[in-house]
Amino acid sequence: MMRILVVKTSSMGDVLHTLPALSDAQTAHPGIRFDWIVEDAFQQIPSWHGAVDRVIPVALRTWRKNPAQWFGKDVRRLIQSLRGRYYSHIIDAQGLVKSALISRLARGSRYGYSFGTVRETLAATAYNHRVSVPRRLHAVRRVRDLFAASLGYAQQDTSPDYGIEIDKLPRAEPDQHQYLVFVHASSWPSKRWPEEFWHELVELATAARYRVRLPWGNEIEREQARSMAHNHAGAEVLPAMDLGRLASVIAQAKAVVSVDTGLAHLAAAIGTPNITVYGATDPELTGTAGRRQLHLTARFPCSPCLSKRCAYTEASAVKPACYATVSPLQVWGTLQAYIEQGQA
Repeated sequence: MMRILVVKTSSMGDVLHTLPALSDAQTAHPGIRFDWIVEDAFQQIPSWHGAVDRVIPVALRTWRKNPAQWFGKDVRRLIQSLRGRYYSHIIDAQGLVKSALISRLARGSRYGYSFGTVRETLAATAYNHRVSVPRRLHAVRRVRDLFAASLGYAQQDTSPDYGIEIDKLPRAEPDQHQYLVFVHASSWPSKRWPEEFWHELVELATAARYRVRLPWGNEIEREQARSMAHNHAGAEVLPAMDLGRLASVIAQAKAVVSVDTGLAHLAAAIGTPNITVYGATDPELTGTAGRRQLHLTARFPCSPCLSKRCAYTEASAVKPACYATVSPLQVWGTLQAYIEQGQA
């Protein structure tokens, strides 16, 4: 039996983008099994795939804020855990110096992107085997190609199979009402569709007798969600919940409207119809991938800027300025057509 260690720690979208590569490998090598090193905030995600036996959580973001923890008991426990098992392949799908260093803690032959295609060049020095994968491919395809070359099988040009076993998700209470999920929050300010646009979209949806559910990740996002739901009886701000419960809510939704953020990729992985609005980022490289995914892209001179913060200084009706080209009426019209066509 092939035993593989996957190093892909973050972020949520990147972790989800790795799942189809496991499904490919499982098809090519029946019986293959995986262990996976991942940030503790995302440790539920690998466990949803049937080929993953062990999830090894790390707290790199916490350790980065306090370098002394690199010598603490948590790191010693990680080293002990990794050294206790030999892997036929250690695949660093992250391509960063931090992930390359983690890969060196484990026992086995290390695989990763080549010097010209890795995200951080120094990371490639840690690998025994380097795979050249073009940078201009979609993120899901890059990881699939990396696994195919590392594990010795031909990559098929098929739709990504995330391999999520729905029965592994927490069971949600049955909902007799059709509802939409609107994902408004992102860690990048430049990815955020204007809040006033979300207000208008909530009004359009509730006027059409849809219920709207609004997830959030921190107090600022929760207050924004409360503002969007204000005076709309059909809009509900979700309570705090973990990724598993959020996945169940998304799985039962009629459709999702989102910005380019982790929950958008979660909807794609589950197969829920999803319309994602893009301004700062390029859906050709990092957009949601899978069945029933639509991309609405801003048409603006500096889009996609690939910058976390909008640098546009001219006068504009909204901020970030590029989203003036993706109006609430356009999003709502696209969503209605999608539903009427039976896609959602």
